[in-house]
Amino acid sequence: MTRNAKINTLLLLLVAALAVLPLALGLGDGKEEPFAGADAQAEAAITELKPDYEPWFSPLYEPPSGEIESALFALQAAIGAGVLAYYFGVRKGRRQAAAADRPGTAAPAGTGPAPVAGSER
Repeated sequence: MTRNAKINTLLLLLVAALAVLPLALGLGDGKEEPFAGADAQAEAAITELKPDYEPWFSPLYEPPSGEIESALFALQAAIGAGVLAYYFGVRKGRRQAAAADRPGTAAPAGTGPAPVAGSER
């Protein structure tokens, strides 16, 4: 197993442990919303410390349920990941094209132009 494969396997196991351990250890047990977001936890703490607190602003859109709010958050994360993946893909493609255009440098395998049918003589 190569060094990169070992690192990738270790990172994958670490991510899996971060996802499973809170559930396995019961860290959310005994709470009304076991894994509420930081906003909900901050609101609960503020309400507990100062019950007459009035927020300065109200949200522009309040989703009708927690499930819809979670779905919108997941959609936002997916769009952000897509934008980042597109950016890095374009950047890598431009870098490979620039390397292929420079004389004396070999482009990575599979990045050059495809051969034209019938051009081999």
